[in-house]
Amino acid sequence: MRQQMQSVRQEAPVTAGLVRPVLISAGFFMVVTGLVYPLVTTGVSQMLFHRQAQGSIITEHGADVGSAIIGQWFTEPKYFHPRPSVTTGTDPNDSSKTVDQPYNAANTSGSNLGSTSKKLVDAVTGRVEAYRKENGLGPTDPVPVDAVTASGSGLDPDLSVANARIQAKRVAVARGIPEQQVLTLLDTHTHGPQFGMLGYPRLNVLEVNLALDNLALHTSGK
Repeated sequence: MRQQMQSVRQEAPVTAGLVRPVLISAGFFMVVTGLVYPLVTTGVSQMLFHRQAQGSIITEHGADVGSAIIGQWFTEPKYFHPRPSVTTGTDPNDSSKTVDQPYNAANTSGSNLGSTSKKLVDAVTGRVEAYRKENGLGPTDPVPVDAVTASGSGLDPDLSVANARIQAKRVAVARGIPEQQVLTLLDTHTHGPQFGMLGYPRLNVLEVNLALDNLALHTSGK
């Protein structure tokens, strides 16, 4: 019995010696990764990329109207329409179900359908027909890919130049302005490839639609 008690007393300091560095190490990394690192990265981003760190918010007449990096769902003929979005949300009539909610930033997602999926083929076929109809195209006129396919996030804020130029006629008719005026506006708001080599020329849908509304305000004010 005495030998067992003596053995326990001898092991206690050894155990304490092993636990102490583990606790110190855990506390150190908790402070570094949970406090110091987030504060440093937040401070650097606020100083060097303040607008992006704040969400790339677009303001109009002193009010926040959206983000330059999160698309919005426009359906009126007088606006340029973004690419399809397959994001969903909770059914307001039944919380156990989901319904389509395009550009729902709280549930960003893609369709996860493969190129051989019949569901995807049927969806794209339907979108092609609808796009041609709303933009006055013929049954064999080509349709831009981004006009009938959803992005991986479902929140793509941009539009291809080809897609926008096809929609220009519809927008011009809906607003009662010359089509060339709309095309000129598109040229003004076209962004080139990132760093001059990544991606393709594009337009931000929200930015262009806001420019259209401002154009209408200036025109009506004359």
